[in-house]
Amino acid sequence: MKKTVQLSRGKRGLRDRFELMDAVILVFLTVWAISIILPFVSVIAISFATPKEYLESPLLLFPTRPTLANYRTLFADGRILIGYRTTLIILLLGVPINMFLTTSVAFALSRPAFPLKKFFLYAVMFTMLFHGGIVPLYLLMMELKLTNSIWSVILAYGVNTFYMIVMRSYFQSLPDSLMESARLDGAGEWRILFQIVLPLSMPIIATILLFYSVDRWNEWFNAMIFLRRNSMVPLQLVLRSMVLEATAEKTMMASSSAIQQSMFSDGLKMSAVIVTMLPIMCVFPFLQKYFVKGILIGAVKA
Repeated sequence: MKKTVQLSRGKRGLRDRFELMDAVILVFLTVWAISIILPFVSVIAISFATPKEYLESPLLLFPTRPTLANYRTLFADGRILIGYRTTLIILLLGVPINMFLTTSVAFALSRPAFPLKKFFLYAVMFTMLFHGGIVPLYLLMMELKLTNSIWSVILAYGVNTFYMIVMRSYFQSLPDSLMESARLDGAGEWRILFQIVLPLSMPIIATILLFYSVDRWNEWFNAMIFLRRNSMVPLQLVLRSMVLEATAEKTMMASSSAIQQSMFSDGLKMSAVIVTMLPIMCVFPFLQKYFVKGILIGAVKA
């Protein structure tokens, strides 16, 4: 009887300890979530705030007198529209090239009978550790006469090695019997890829598509190196220039009227941030279920 009572007390104490741990984890995650959400809410609030209201409360969460003046000024500038146009061109031309190259390489390296498979796999993985650098890439673009052209930005980024390995791991998880039966029916490798493998791989396709879309949407470094015309500046480079201009204004201006203008620059900067990340935020919910499933399967298989 005593052993039973002690055992029940031990179980109750273990359960209470786990409940206490769950409460601690819940509080920690809640504080962590608030620390992530509050800056985002503040950015949205500042983009709709007036300079006077932002002066009164720098940590602004709910503007009492919301205005669209910052957004009107932003789009009246003209650079944001040029940035949208250039970024959309990079996205629409670059992502299909990225997906075609990544899918082709991943499918080839996932086949057991592919000749010299390990050699090519290690050669591709070698690029994760060593890179030629920006100078050889720039000289190559000059030799191909692609500098100051949108194709220099598009072709400078072909295959992401990590994305390719994740996709290869997913392809390896597919049953080999499907491919073998298709070969017996006379199907070639390209037909097997497009008619059998890709329809069964929509989770990983959507995941890698989202990754490449975010990468292309955030493209700025290669554009800064290769593009010199103001009519070809991508969106992230426009945002970078606006942030630098707002920072310079804050540093140089000292009078009260200048401070008012500086605060308005902060509203313009925050509205540019919202406009820049809004398209990706709108696309992500539609790909979220595929995104989570693709990441889990690729990670477990790898």
